[in-house]
Amino acid sequence: MGDITVTVVDDQAMVRQGFAALLGAQPDITVVGDAADGAQAVEQVTRLHPDVVFMDVRMPVMDGLEAARRILSAGLDPAPKIVMLTTFDLDDYVFEALQMGCSGFLLKDAPAGELVRAVRLAVTGEALLAPSVTKRLIEDAVAKRPAGRIRGGESAGEQAALKALRSLTPREHEILEQIATGRSNQEIAGTLFISEETVKTHVRKVLQKLSLRDRVQAVVFAYENGVA
Repeated sequence: MGDITVTVVDDQAMVRQGFAALLGAQPDITVVGDAADGAQAVEQVTRLHPDVVFMDVRMPVMDGLEAARRILSAGLDPAPKIVMLTTFDLDDYVFEALQMGCSGFLLKDAPAGELVRAVRLAVTGEALLAPSVTKRLIEDAVAKRPAGRIRGGESAGEQAALKALRSLTPREHEILEQIATGRSNQEIAGTLFISEETVKTHVRKVLQKLSLRDRVQAVVFAYENGVA
């Protein structure tokens, strides 16, 4: 596998330059572009096809959510992993980003090591939701929205979710509950006393049965449907 390519999108030049310098110093990461607003981001990402995009939420011209929506619907193959950059007061934006298919989020004041870790986790499909603060933000965001849990199949979407959940084996359901806590494969393996490879196999089957793109979407699904 070659270098992981990254594009940084933020309207503050110092943030872009700081992120680019930090990431560019890593032996396995190459920063291929940066953008100051969402419109520039859409153009750059569709042209450069980076593996990972760090996307600020609030920007001029086009905000990060709209830019992410356009990028994820552009039919890029493979689609880039979009990590939203946010602050504590943007809970609803974070949850909306996860729902549309973004691969997680990072607080702007996170330690430098977390930025590098986020890049590597994004490309491997691991959750970017391990920190307890992230879990709390998602819980708060879900609580603020209209009830989305399954209630006897009130809608076609809820019926489909219930049917998908019933297709899981007891162990797969247990794995989904563990994913919803933000635990890594290694942590799940230790909790359930099974091998990490077995966990990976179960995670893959859970995502397939629930028609979910990645672990982040599994967390959203779990909270929306009363699993977590």
